[in-house]
Amino acid sequence: MSTEKLSENLSVVSHVSVGTNQFDLAVGFYDAVLKTIGCKQIVSYSGAVGYGKVFPEFWVQKPIDGKPATIGNGNHIGFTANSKEAVNDFYNMLVKCGGEADGEPGSRAEYGEAYYGCFGRDLDGNKIEATFWQE
Repeated sequence: MSTEKLSENLSVVSHVSVGTNQFDLAVGFYDAVLKTIGCKQIVSYSGAVGYGKVFPEFWVQKPIDGKPATIGNGNHIGFTANSKEAVNDFYNMLVKCGGEADGEPGSRAEYGEAYYGCFGRDLDGNKIEATFWQE
């Protein structure tokens, strides 16, 4: 790969969104949980907040069509952590803030030796994950 190509954004995803039926509680939940992996609110509008490190990559919002938010079976959002400790902090904060534990922090042989992560569900039941890929 040339040096010129390295300056491009290597991500294939611009952003993802989850709907919520309890907007203020969801924002408080994600403010606390995402802080553990270095994310913060980047932008907010009436009924929507975008989180990230530099630009809004993850959104929490009321559904635009005005109908109740629902969760998708098989969908989940994986967040990148910079250490095992950050994965542990993410999980602990998720539980502390009322999220549902759905897989304690640890290695998982089925994902490979480099994987360390945890799973949980937010206040609306959306499945979220934090991962750290060890060298």
